[in-house]
Amino acid sequence: MSAPVLALLLALPLPLCAQDAAFQRCLAAMQPQAAARGVDAATFARYTADLQPDRTVLPLLDAQPEFTTPIWDYLAGLVDDQRVADGRAMLATRRDLLARLQAQYGVDPETVVAVWGVESDYGRITGKRPLRVSLATLACEGRRQDFFRGEFLALLSLLQAGDLSDPQLTGSWAGAFGQTQFIPSTYARIAVDGDGDGRRDLVASVPDALASTAHYLQRAGWRTGEPWGYEVKLPPGFDASLAGRTARRPLSDWVARGIARADGSAIAASDARSALLLPAGRDGPAFLVFRNYDAIYSYNAAESYALAIATLADRLRGGAGIVAAWPTDDPGLSRAQRRELQALLLARGHDIGAVDGMVGTATRRAIAAEQAQLGLQPADGRAGQRILAALRAAAPPAPAPATAFGLPPAYATLVQSPSPTTRRTVKMQDVPGLSLGKHHGLDALLVDTPLATAAVSLFGGQVVSFAPTGQQDVFWLSPLRAELPTPIRGGTPVCWPYFGRQGQSNEVPAHGFVRTVPWQLVAASREADGTVVLELEPPPLQDLALRLRMQLRIGRTLEQRLSTTNAGTQPVRFTEALHNYFRVGDAAKVRIEGLDGLTFLDKNDGGNAHVQQGHWDLHDPRDPGRADRLFPGAGGSYRLVDPGLRRRIDLQVDGGRSAVVWNPGEAGAARMADVGPHWREFVCLEAANAGPDVVELAPGATHTLVQTISAAPL
Repeated sequence: MSAPVLALLLALPLPLCAQDAAFQRCLAAMQPQAAARGVDAATFARYTADLQPDRTVLPLLDAQPEFTTPIWDYLAGLVDDQRVADGRAMLATRRDLLARLQAQYGVDPETVVAVWGVESDYGRITGKRPLRVSLATLACEGRRQDFFRGEFLALLSLLQAGDLSDPQLTGSWAGAFGQTQFIPSTYARIAVDGDGDGRRDLVASVPDALASTAHYLQRAGWRTGEPWGYEVKLPPGFDASLAGRTARRPLSDWVARGIARADGSAIAASDARSALLLPAGRDGPAFLVFRNYDAIYSYNAAESYALAIATLADRLRGGAGIVAAWPTDDPGLSRAQRRELQALLLARGHDIGAVDGMVGTATRRAIAAEQAQLGLQPADGRAGQRILAALRAAAPPAPAPATAFGLPPAYATLVQSPSPTTRRTVKMQDVPGLSLGKHHGLDALLVDTPLATAAVSLFGGQVVSFAPTGQQDVFWLSPLRAELPTPIRGGTPVCWPYFGRQGQSNEVPAHGFVRTVPWQLVAASREADGTVVLELEPPPLQDLALRLRMQLRIGRTLEQRLSTTNAGTQPVRFTEALHNYFRVGDAAKVRIEGLDGLTFLDKNDGGNAHVQQGHWDLHDPRDPGRADRLFPGAGGSYRLVDPGLRRRIDLQVDGGRSAVVWNPGEAGAARMADVGPHWREFVCLEAANAGPDVVELAPGATHTLVQTISAAPL
């Protein structure tokens, strides 16, 4: 063993060393079991060699929301108007597929779509934890090791067989993954090929996922044409001890005891075996359930989960939802209400991250602080109607303004200056696939590798082209572009240290200083997989305490990191944006997912606030044909779906609280010399910190805005 390695091991806490050694011994001990399942030694070694335990999954064994969250909170988020509307849209979009599955498996479309909606929000949220790591950890530590060992080995079998192709596959902490969240052993037993391509792919294929879900329910005993159950009313003085999912009685027995349907209609007495559920006790809603409820329950053995599926399916059929009130004076929040609550917390200065409707530790901590401040007891951090109403009524503090920047001395000279980067400096970097040349008349760094081609204009440090291998260019560049030093219309302009003219006088240019000055390449390298890494900087701007550096990682995806450092002695407030012009087939046919239910500030309406209804497109009846919307506190994960070019573009953002969507529309474009009739060819979807999302940077601190862009065929 080398001296550095020995020193590193000696520096580790002894318990950690022992734990990790035990983890490696546990993995090695599973190899014979894997071989017994047909996993060869080479496959086992390939998929276990890089594993290290992730012990953050262990506390989650005892923190499943189905068992720890009040049922009124659980159902409020899972069976809300947004999920119902999205589910009805999926029923329409997948009508033919669902009809075929109903004929084949006997399960109605609404139930299949309800499972999809609850499990992954129709494919939007499938889990971020590396499956191999989570399952290996749970197989070797914590309780239920035997169960998780079987799941880990089942995962290896699926990878070897080719059912799964990505060893970096992610999912839930417990190993469920894909559109409808199968665990590996269920995948192996139940998954079917729903699209006829010869593979069982529950990750990328919606037909495979929905067919497998219908097959699962059929195998679990689904009875075609029968209900899962329905809500009922109890007579006064009813004996609640008779309730329980396994306490089955003939339906006629319940009728004789005075139970009626919640809508007041009578129940036809019969010998059908049924059970009474009182999930919140006799003072809350009551349900009679039948055999199909058990089939749903088997998917995830929790009453709250099964009721979420069942009641969502009812809503998808047009039902009004649960009639009786839950026994609480503080009902739960829908996801739209949770996002509103988070936006109110952000406005009051709480650093909770993105407004995403996910109530995590930071949000709960902020709620608890506000509850204490407002005198609401208990100050437990729970997101409910009481704290939402209180914050709505409370006047929010005025947001801190952005710093007003003056025009840097010699700025006019900088605008006209050439970049210090020359062919000689690029050649000195000695990076295969990197050169200096022209792109549509612009001096640009050119990248050409087996993974992608790209171009970065030295004027403005602006990415003006990125095309993954085999795909069209992700970015639009105006064919009517004006001569420099007019800002380049297209690609990804860097708007910094302010967006628009936010907080600035008319003496400074719109969208900051750096998009109209020459940038310099300061570092370049190429990684083992072919990804080219570039680092660029604008020239130092006199009297500006902020320093900017941009890193680009150009491979199968484009990652852009904008790092701002405060080199001064006083805090500085700034705004910023990466103003992406995405190339599309027809802007009028594009939609953007990930914005539904978010509040936006509409520049076309004087900055007034509105709520995005459904996915964004150019057909909002309130103001059709154009858009200039800033979404503060946005979630950071967006998808542009372009049927014209038959592709999707995914934008993942870290360190950026705002999203901006812009297209001038026909009338607006006619007044823009560098857009004109080409307005249909792009949609701007921008990663930003703007509007109320001002960044305040302490002396010596650094803030980084990161966007990752990927493209794939539809």
